[in-house]
Amino acid sequence: MNTTTRSTAPAVGAEPEDVTRRPSRIAQFVARFGLLIAWVVVCVIFSVLPQTADIFPTVDNLASILGSQAVIAVLTLALVVPLVTGDYDLSVAYTLTLSAMLIAILNVQHGWPILAAVTVALAVGAAIGVVNALIVLFFRIDSLIVTLGTGTFIGGIVLWISGSNTISGLAPGLVDWVIVKRVLNIPIAFYYVLALALVMWYVFELTPVGRRMLFVGRGRNVARLSGVNVERIRLGSFVMSGVIAAFGGVIYAGTTGAADPTSGTQLLLPAFAAAFLGATTIYPGRFNPIGALAAVYFLVTGITGFQLLGAQSYVQQLFYGGALVLAVALSQLARKRQTLEAGSG
Repeated sequence: MNTTTRSTAPAVGAEPEDVTRRPSRIAQFVARFGLLIAWVVVCVIFSVLPQTADIFPTVDNLASILGSQAVIAVLTLALVVPLVTGDYDLSVAYTLTLSAMLIAILNVQHGWPILAAVTVALAVGAAIGVVNALIVLFFRIDSLIVTLGTGTFIGGIVLWISGSNTISGLAPGLVDWVIVKRVLNIPIAFYYVLALALVMWYVFELTPVGRRMLFVGRGRNVARLSGVNVERIRLGSFVMSGVIAAFGGVIYAGTTGAADPTSGTQLLLPAFAAAFLGATTIYPGRFNPIGALAAVYFLVTGITGFQLLGAQSYVQQLFYGGALVLAVALSQLARKRQTLEAGSG
């Protein structure tokens, strides 16, 4: 009898443990997918409001939302790469602008084939990443300061080589393969962004290099003691960021058919807001490409809805500025929660 009692006691006591786990699972689900849930709720609200019900839930509006944010989405993904390894790259917006301007100058003014001009632009983006990394790693200067300086320097180069003028008349082929061609009525630029985000997800989650990048971002000293070449990983992240930002310049040039010497820099705040907001979803407390992509389209969905309601252009600044502050606070809370859970475990 005593043996039977002892064997059944754990089974009787198991029910309270399961009950206590349920709120934790719900909380984890909300933490991981809360932004996606909020996105769906926002879409439903604007789809049923009388003022927007005839416009918001239409195929044309969906295509506009998805296609119009390709440049910001690429720039956000460029930011995510160094953020994963614990670095900042404020030069990405200037790299994007320089890339678009180089394509315009080489193609329009010098008659280069568009593919050759795009190749040069991507190579320059990689070179900027190398320069950023070498300064940060060799002189041990904070990446925030270095990339702010190099970004400003690049901005001056753009104004110099362009004469502070917008250059238009790019080859129609680039415009066709960025904004004109469509799949399911959505500009093909969106599918470039989606493919890039999926490739980045694969690298971060399923490859040794991606795991090392995440390891370095969590703690460089621990990663170094574990045998990870921290400097090489950080160098690679800056180069990857520069190339992706330059690719954003390709998308920008193809979207507008021109290159403006200053407009690309206005995308830095929206990109940062989306990157940090994306760190609160899918993998809370960690910068990740899928969350960043969801954040980009969540923000533009809200902005589009309010603009359809008659809100002025300042709603963009309200959304992006507020989202950045809120996202930083939420991501810090998520990191603290993960630290506490790891300590208790």
